[in-house]
Amino acid sequence: MAALRWLTPRRRSATARSVLAGEASAEAARKSAQSAEETAPDTGAEAEFPVHGDERAAAFFDLDNTVMQGAAIFHFGRGLYKRKFFETRDLARFAWQQAWFRLAGFEDPEHMQDARDSALSIVKGHRVSELKTIGEEIYDEYMAERIWPGTRALAQAHLDAGQKVWLVTAAPVEIAQVIARRLGLTGALGTVAESIGGVYTGKLVGEPLHGPAKAEAVRALAAAEGLDLSRCAAYSDSHNDIPMLSLVGHPYAINPDSKLRKHARELEWRLRDYRTGRKAAKVGIPAAAGVGAVAGGTAAAIALHRRRR
Repeated sequence: MAALRWLTPRRRSATARSVLAGEASAEAARKSAQSAEETAPDTGAEAEFPVHGDERAAAFFDLDNTVMQGAAIFHFGRGLYKRKFFETRDLARFAWQQAWFRLAGFEDPEHMQDARDSALSIVKGHRVSELKTIGEEIYDEYMAERIWPGTRALAQAHLDAGQKVWLVTAAPVEIAQVIARRLGLTGALGTVAESIGGVYTGKLVGEPLHGPAKAEAVRALAAAEGLDLSRCAAYSDSHNDIPMLSLVGHPYAINPDSKLRKHARELEWRLRDYRTGRKAAKVGIPAAAGVGAVAGGTAAAIALHRRRR
């Protein structure tokens, strides 16, 4: 924290909150992944690396509109409404925010902050274990069918290479961990809500894992895991995640908003757009991931055709 002394009190406070949020999220992610490793069956076989056994490489995926269509916090709100956690007027606000998010195609800080504040007030007084159980149900009800097959294939390519894959999202870490586990990923970095005695207080630890806080979380996790960020990859749709994308040696713009698309093209980052089933730009993509993405996109098209029949 000594490096923060030169900042003004206001900027020092904001930076300190970002660091605190990042460290808290990284610690929660590492504990979750460690628990999963301890309970996982021993297959007796180790994954083979296509990059000469580079164990210092990993991949970091944004969640909203990168891995999943729409925002996880809004889908979570729908599930809580179904379970009578709040009133109809609150659902209408969630529905409006979700519709705006999907139409605009990028995160609006004011909308996202309102959604997080609403979620915190709703879960206050509830047990963490209760929300984890509900999160499993909500994933099946609202999220599973909204996973982008192309992005899922990219994540699987990293896993097949023997690399760890982490979600990095402003969504509550408990929900992020559910999604990561269901997708077979290593773990998740997410916003950490304060709890005492296993009960939510309605406050956050630090600040939402958004923008610079995401970069701090990735940096903290990389340090703890002994990763070389220059060998790592990161994926996102939003210009808000440019700090995280800039940390790694292999940044990818997935379903990018206009600002990120422009930035990525200027820096010759890899781009991929699954919203139209076309390649956004020919800047290169790993062969294994490309084949998997095409297969995933084909499967999605078949599923959509069957649904329409």
